[in-house]
Amino acid sequence: MSKRIYLVLLGSCFFFHNIVAQTHVTLSKSDMVKLDYFTLAERKVKIWENDVTLMPAYRQLLRDANKALKFKPVSVMDKTATPPSGDKHDYMSLAPYWWPNPAKTDGLPYIRKDGEVNPEIKEYPDKESMPVLCENIYTLSLAYYFSDNEKYAEHAAELIKVWFLNKATKMNPNLNFGQAVKGVTDGRAEGMIDTRHFIFVVDALELLQKSEHWTAENNNDLKKWFSEFIDWSQKSPIALDEMNAKNNHGVWFDAQLLSYALYVEDTVLARKIIDKSISRIDKQMSKDGSFPLELERTTSLHYSVFIMNAFVIIGQLSEEMGIDLWNHQTKSGKSLKLAYDFLLPYVTKEKVWTNQQIKEFNYSDAFPILLRGKIVYDCNTCIDAIKAFHPVRFEKFNINLL
Repeated sequence: MSKRIYLVLLGSCFFFHNIVAQTHVTLSKSDMVKLDYFTLAERKVKIWENDVTLMPAYRQLLRDANKALKFKPVSVMDKTATPPSGDKHDYMSLAPYWWPNPAKTDGLPYIRKDGEVNPEIKEYPDKESMPVLCENIYTLSLAYYFSDNEKYAEHAAELIKVWFLNKATKMNPNLNFGQAVKGVTDGRAEGMIDTRHFIFVVDALELLQKSEHWTAENNNDLKKWFSEFIDWSQKSPIALDEMNAKNNHGVWFDAQLLSYALYVEDTVLARKIIDKSISRIDKQMSKDGSFPLELERTTSLHYSVFIMNAFVIIGQLSEEMGIDLWNHQTKSGKSLKLAYDFLLPYVTKEKVWTNQQIKEFNYSDAFPILLRGKIVYDCNTCIDAIKAFHPVRFEKFNINLL
């Protein structure tokens, strides 16, 4: 049985109308993990049975969703600056680690300061708006799925339509001007990583399929948008440079394109991407499970986790193609299990990270790795490790539902 049919059949068995009162809650990015639809279906049954272990997280989800109902639609048209194309429908962002050159009167060309974010990026809100938008769509769709309350689906659908579909506000399906560097380039390959948040929108779409507010026409229109984005991703020199990146950017390119390919039902492309990802495991990983190019960064633990989070998503998506990437071993003996074993003691604080990390590491970034490790590698201590970081708030985390 397909995941979509399973979700729809199970969801149709329930109706819920008792909505918990809204309180002010900050959405947690640590709760943004690639969804496992069969796990969601199991959790829904337990929620409707008032399982006491899940109700705190469920109530918190509804509080978050009620807050998200107040999030107004955003679009690429909100920026005051205009991209070099002259079309505000084109997405644009500035490279975060590039700063005005103090040796030049006009500051051009910009120079790089790794790990230090130039606050000027806020003048181009596309990059800032997008992840918040995706978080809210994700939260609203989860609340809709578990509660069957159409108000959550209605607002999620509106947010999606404004960003992707409505003629007056939609984003053009390209990233020609992502992570621009003033005085150097109008757009860079690195800009493609900005749209990794769309993976969670694709997740949300699966949960909205039976809603009256997300029609078959809407879905077909969005599939057309992503098909055009895929086409751009396979032809644009900017995108091809990103595809060939030998660090986390290349892996996130794969994670995105695999998500979009499966959404538009292009299984031939999906298989090619998985093969490419296997090749990356072989070429980008050391024999000890580390990723040398990530270790070179000034925030090396962050980037070591960041690249693994992308592989976790690829691993989950590969399951939809009947491929067990979790236990696959390359000819040189590399594997996701090897990378997982390397990182585990550091993200649980059993070992001290000795490579460069100029900023305090947010251990919540590793929660997706720990959550999936529990499932695919029978890690009995992974959830306890998450709980140890947030013992008071843990029972309210979304990950209890996922």
